[in-house]
Amino acid sequence: MSENRNLFLVIALSLAVVILWQEFVVGPMTPPPPAQQTTVTADGTAAPVTDVGSTISAPSVPQAGVNLPRAEVIAAGTRVAINSDAVDGSILLTGARFDDLNLRRYRERVDPQSEEITLLSPKGTANPDFAYFAEFGWAAAPGGTISLPGADTIWRIAQGDVLSPGKPVTLEWDNGQGFIFRRTIALDDNYMFTVTDAVENRSGSDVALYPYGLIARHGGEPAASIWVIHEGLLGVFDGTLEQFTYSDMQDEPVQSFDTTGGWLGMTDHYWMAALAPDQNEPIIARFTRDARDGRNIYQTDFRYNSARIAAAGQTVSVTHHLFAGAKSVSVVDGYEESLGIKRFDLAIDWGWFFFLTKPIFLLLDFIYSLIGNFGVAILLLTVLIKLLFFPLANKSYESMSKMKKIQPDMLKLRERFKDDPQRLQAEMMGLYKREKVNPVSGCLPILIQIPVFFSLYKVLYVSLEMRHKPFFGWVQDLSAIDPTNVFNLFGLLPYEPWSFLHIGIWPLIMGISMWVQMKMNPPATDPMQQRIFGLMPWFFMFLMASFPAGLVIYWAWNNTLSVAQQYFIMRRMNVEIHLFDNLRNSFMARLVTGRIGRKPDPGAKG
Repeated sequence: MSENRNLFLVIALSLAVVILWQEFVVGPMTPPPPAQQTTVTADGTAAPVTDVGSTISAPSVPQAGVNLPRAEVIAAGTRVAINSDAVDGSILLTGARFDDLNLRRYRERVDPQSEEITLLSPKGTANPDFAYFAEFGWAAAPGGTISLPGADTIWRIAQGDVLSPGKPVTLEWDNGQGFIFRRTIALDDNYMFTVTDAVENRSGSDVALYPYGLIARHGGEPAASIWVIHEGLLGVFDGTLEQFTYSDMQDEPVQSFDTTGGWLGMTDHYWMAALAPDQNEPIIARFTRDARDGRNIYQTDFRYNSARIAAAGQTVSVTHHLFAGAKSVSVVDGYEESLGIKRFDLAIDWGWFFFLTKPIFLLLDFIYSLIGNFGVAILLLTVLIKLLFFPLANKSYESMSKMKKIQPDMLKLRERFKDDPQRLQAEMMGLYKREKVNPVSGCLPILIQIPVFFSLYKVLYVSLEMRHKPFFGWVQDLSAIDPTNVFNLFGLLPYEPWSFLHIGIWPLIMGISMWVQMKMNPPATDPMQQRIFGLMPWFFMFLMASFPAGLVIYWAWNNTLSVAQQYFIMRRMNVEIHLFDNLRNSFMARLVTGRIGRKPDPGAKG
């Protein structure tokens, strides 16, 4: 029994330490930016990869505006509109920059009339940290002298007027030296842009060009992050996922990779912008960070390793993809299959136990498709997992009951040989052997269930599908914290307590269920352990109060099922259950004496 307690204590305290470290140390800490170490153009965009023998850099661009409202900055430029059921926005013709994109299927708040999620934004808005955009272009080979389109190039619309699914738009630019650059942009029904760049050579000489693409973000680090999910720069290079948080880039501001195909980008909790070059072509990919004007500038970029030769009188082209949207599992997986983007499914952070996490999500999503309520789906999935591990739990409690039966003998041995640890150990082993008890067998089922627990926890936290999904009553968003608060009597008192004093109804239920589960077990022999276990339910109640309601509901329901499961198994094994026995005996005593609702009279005779 004590082994089970110690194992549970280690697991719980380890989880608490990691969460508290992330919340109070890693999260708020912002290291001072180091000195500038990368080349940056005039608009704050880092130059593309520059190791082809001599510098290949993108032209600079003047500032689009200084601290203007976002709508004014967008209206000031000549643009081609983007419109679909999934996204809306525009492409700036200066630089053919993707810098205005909203996600129509997702809102900032639960209210369906609230603002759409804004993913990409132009430079020069009132919030300079909000600049987030993508560009594509051509870089010249060493010694090249032709004029190339860059961030300050003004393209013209050659075909189409509004970019929408099935209706691509073609942009064109003539450099005046016999080269016509054309960019055809197509959009699917979701979040994938297909960009085909072509160069028509009408000059009398050949030219070697290197296609590139980049995504730049000016600031944008999350105000608070948690270890459960990756937010920052990421990519798949030669089949291997590489991830760098924004704080990682403080220490090593340049990361470079040689790979064939793959993809790279920046991800938030639910949204992502990513580049996918030709999957059969070798590329040089980079992650960079630079300090400029009091903020960090992050960039992911790639450049093809081999040049495209535009022979005189011929046209050369290359096709890339830009994903800018929501990390829905079905959408992300679909692109890996339909476009052949290598390991694009890793855009969703399934964690170490991905072989469990994703199947659990698929089962949860399937239940949701049948029920129509994500909260109920969580409850039903928890029941299924409990049923799956019922034989293991049964074995654990059988072992626990045997340990309980020999506990008096164990206490006698500890008292008798308290000054002789070696003799005590030998006598304990002899007791286990005589009574045919294996103290480890009670721990093994718990160890097996730990990966499943963390996988389900991961699913509930990272799942976009749970965002803004209601349960019942006051919980209208399973991805947000429980909105009620016991410290203002759940809204009856007209004031808002401090944020650290926010305990909702579901965290309170979770704390009580955990307390009941603790009380069902015999008290620990060590007084210090008793005090620790007595405080743990309330510690976790405060800790989980700031977590999404879906997670708290899961934990409370899981505790409740565990209490019921433990009760019936221990009853079958004739193990004393302190909490329920005490409650039942107290109730029956008061019922017999007719004193229910009053304290029994100490002087009364039975």
